[in-house]
Amino acid sequence: MKIAFWLYFFMFLAFFDLHAQYPILTPFALSIGAAPAFIGWMMGIYALTHLPGNLIAGQGVDRHGSRGYMIFSLLSGGAILLLQAHVTEPWQLLVLRSISGFVLAFLSPACLALLASLSKNTVKQGKLMAGHGVVHTLASVVSPAAGAFLVARTGFSLTFQTLGFLMIITGFIAMFTIKEPPKLRTTLQQPTQKVAVKLNVIPLYFYLLPFAVSCAQGILYFELPLQAGGLSGIMNTGIYFSIISLGALTTLSLLFLNHFSPYIRTYLGILGIALSFFSLAALNSVPIVISLFALGMAKGIVFPALASIFIDLCGGKRLGTVFSLQSIAMSIGSFLGPIIAGTMHNNYSPTSSPSCC
Repeated sequence: MKIAFWLYFFMFLAFFDLHAQYPILTPFALSIGAAPAFIGWMMGIYALTHLPGNLIAGQGVDRHGSRGYMIFSLLSGGAILLLQAHVTEPWQLLVLRSISGFVLAFLSPACLALLASLSKNTVKQGKLMAGHGVVHTLASVVSPAAGAFLVARTGFSLTFQTLGFLMIITGFIAMFTIKEPPKLRTTLQQPTQKVAVKLNVIPLYFYLLPFAVSCAQGILYFELPLQAGGLSGIMNTGIYFSIISLGALTTLSLLFLNHFSPYIRTYLGILGIALSFFSLAALNSVPIVISLFALGMAKGIVFPALASIFIDLCGGKRLGTVFSLQSIAMSIGSFLGPIIAGTMHNNYSPTSSPSCC
């Protein structure tokens, strides 16, 4: 499992880089004069430009493997962050975020497909998916607070430069450590007509689940920094995001959950997310910290279970295509969520309530 170890290591660094930006993007946009509606579009455009990248990644990973797409995403994403350090106008940030959304769209399908290809056993695949979730969550626990701390100490420009160099270095090291599994590499070298397989058709309503979760999450990521105080509450925002990640880490660490049906886990996790959002929006008596922690716990159940469901439904074939379609559903939700929140913000915003987000 040497490949899995290196893959987890580089995913941690990549996810650390990405999540460190969550609490600082909205305050940064406000600092250069962006309006709330524009910020919603800025956050949403990142998800929108994920779509063509996801489409290319699906077929590309199945035909050429994951390694090249991972390295491309890391190096390109780092270079864009270096440019982002010199942004002075809102439209410049919009352009760079749109490009970043495209190049980073290859990372998740490539990582998930490579992980799933390391085993043919469904229980072990579930554990690998849970491991991916643990690594993702560990990075997201420390990175929001770290990003907010860097901005507080050094400012936006130096923070983006630091994150950019970190991602580029990660990409260069990945060149020498990430290898395709021998079985997968042999399959990719065979003629296309010999490896063609029938891809099981996955019902559309299964893709509505990641879409709905991502849409709600996009609204949360727009409102939470504003609820925390915008420019004056960057540290609070970082702590809030870390609390969500701690909740997710709690349930991801319960590896025995992988022995239960992924369908049941998904249904219960979705219910938990819905109840957490209801608490954030309507129950002022419940502290926001508790609601966010519960939301994170529910997310920690849902995302590994969803990955296991898609592996089961496709029969373990054409994993790059399957996970790219899942990423597309999530990208559409992430695109619509902040735009809806930004459009409604001036007329109605839950941030007017002290307990909601």
